[in-house]
Amino acid sequence: MFLMHNPKHILITGASSGLGAALALHYAAVGVRLSLHGRHAQRLSAVAAQARLRGAETATHVGDVADEQDMRDWIHSQDDAAAIDLIIANAGISWGTAQGVEREIFATNVTGVFNTIQPLLPRLIQRKRGQIAIISSLAGFRGFSGAAAYCASKAAVRVYGEGLRAELAPHHVDVNVVCPGFVETPMTDVNPFPMPLMMSPECAAQIICAGLEANRARIAFPRRMYVMVRVLAALPQAVMDRIAQRMPRK
Repeated sequence: MFLMHNPKHILITGASSGLGAALALHYAAVGVRLSLHGRHAQRLSAVAAQARLRGAETATHVGDVADEQDMRDWIHSQDDAAAIDLIIANAGISWGTAQGVEREIFATNVTGVFNTIQPLLPRLIQRKRGQIAIISSLAGFRGFSGAAAYCASKAAVRVYGEGLRAELAPHHVDVNVVCPGFVETPMTDVNPFPMPLMMSPECAAQIICAGLEANRARIAFPRRMYVMVRVLAALPQAVMDRIAQRMPRK
């Protein structure tokens, strides 16, 4: 087990806003290098500027995590500049049930995670150290009406991360799966329904970073919502079907 208490080089995708931005600013400090990836150049530059004010060194890259070659080239260049200690695969999208978006959701939420992690796996294994955080969701424990593709994508990366943790443990590379509930981000801002136990991205970032430091296999929060989704996941499908018919849609 490799405990990364003070990572010096952290790579974060989806860092231009929301949770990714909050994680970047949480880690920003003198002696820390942040490699930040996002789709929105202006917002990403603003996050990097704030991080530099806190003393961090930053490098940014605007692109699509679904672009395998672009991700590999950029990630290798960042690791060549300074060995990456912590990878946070955070980029994700959710567009409800609009037709034609399922493939794009999977391209970002699933393939994007692969494209973030896999370029560095051989290097981490060779170095026998490193940490990988995969941002899943509490929605990844059950398929919910109105967000089938999103739930499925988050279930996929949750299970992938759990398997990868056991696979990489002998190589002293830690893998942590993060399952947040509702976090106030541009993605949740468009939801037209009440979201219980909503928390700020800054609060979520603190919980995540504490869990990563402790090397918790699954960092799931808020606890009450985590318990609720586990109960829902255990319900018979016929019961869940009746509940789902009354649930709001994205």
